[in-house]
Amino acid sequence: MATIVIVGSSTGGLPMAYDIRKHLGSEHTIKVVNAVEDFTFVPSNPWVAVGWRKPEDISFKLAPHLTRKGIEFIHATATELNPDENKLKLDNGEELNYDFLILATGPYLAFEEVEGFGPKSQGGNTVSVCTTPHAAEGHEQWEAFCKDPGPIVVGAVQGASCFGPAYEFAMIMETDLRKRGIRAQVPMTFVTSEPYIGHLGLGGVGDSKGMLESIMRERHISWICNAKVTKIEDGKMYVAEHNRKGDVIDEHELPFKYAMMLPAFKGTKMLWDTEKLEGLVNPRGFVIVDEFNRNPKWPNIYALGVGIAIPPVEQTPVPVGTPKTGLMIEGMVTAICHNIENVLQGKEPDEKATWNTICLADMGDTGAAFVALPQIPPRNLTWAKKGKWVHLAKIAFEKYFIRNMKSGNAEPIYQKYIMKMLGISRLKSGKH
Repeated sequence: MATIVIVGSSTGGLPMAYDIRKHLGSEHTIKVVNAVEDFTFVPSNPWVAVGWRKPEDISFKLAPHLTRKGIEFIHATATELNPDENKLKLDNGEELNYDFLILATGPYLAFEEVEGFGPKSQGGNTVSVCTTPHAAEGHEQWEAFCKDPGPIVVGAVQGASCFGPAYEFAMIMETDLRKRGIRAQVPMTFVTSEPYIGHLGLGGVGDSKGMLESIMRERHISWICNAKVTKIEDGKMYVAEHNRKGDVIDEHELPFKYAMMLPAFKGTKMLWDTEKLEGLVNPRGFVIVDEFNRNPKWPNIYALGVGIAIPPVEQTPVPVGTPKTGLMIEGMVTAICHNIENVLQGKEPDEKATWNTICLADMGDTGAAFVALPQIPPRNLTWAKKGKWVHLAKIAFEKYFIRNMKSGNAEPIYQKYIMKMLGISRLKSGKH
């Protein structure tokens, strides 16, 4: 009998727990450790921040749903990992032994890397849509802002790797301002470390550059690319704009009354002791994995999602990271489950995760879909399209995903729903 411990239960960890439970015999023990009691559907956070959703609309308690599936839920924070002894320490004083460890922790939000950055509840001068509590705090400030509007700054700082929510939130705010009849009172500036609009950390996807530039011009949103945010004060952001060589060519002082910038990510704090955990993590605490999503040094440790180490797609004047999207994470879940099943049967791992990207970006009253198969160029398929159907599809997908997570359905949701909707067949050649 094996004990499998999963750390994290968000959009990667929760499907991972259900999939492992479904495919392994009942004689194996599965434990899920998570710092919070609730599952929240992170892609809906921009809607929460403008009041189109309430936190309770996109969240539910984890324990009842996991317990019903025969999975033990432990509400605690993992604080220390000893991979040589297969032990995991928790902040409640408990120490877990494991045969297999799956790290699905998500990111640490590195707000402290820019002075004055982060939500007000953490001493910063901006809002955040990275977590649902952050988005709820941002909504309180949004309502106050709409009573006394002014300039908005939105985007992503240097080192960021997840750019989609920045574009989404810019367009969602713009749509909400039009609905409230106050758009004319709000200058909007998009600030990004990307070398051009629509780079997305992927070197562009189809004509994402032309499409997003066109949308932003239509909505009267100006932009600054190759941007490094050096400091954020209450009501003012300092931005250094760079050229292709990486030299500063302009410095901007941008006033704002409301600002949301996506931060750079790091691995979870438990993995910051890079000397002790040499071979497990890179200098930023991201887990090093091989083609089977297992760590080469400690092969009974697997990892998936935002917390794994993936190099940038290309070198850029201002650093940008590579996103880990839902379809990619779903492929990692499937691969890890199959590989652990193989090991328990005395076989070698043989399943490689597909590194494909599909993103449905809501833009308030329309949307844009981006497809990159595989994510890293050269690609077999790449395109970007827009239309109201994307907005409607994202609403439907939100409900579909949450319902599946409540029911414990471990089916490959992106593969079944999104790819079918877009008319895309599964491409095995998308494997890395």
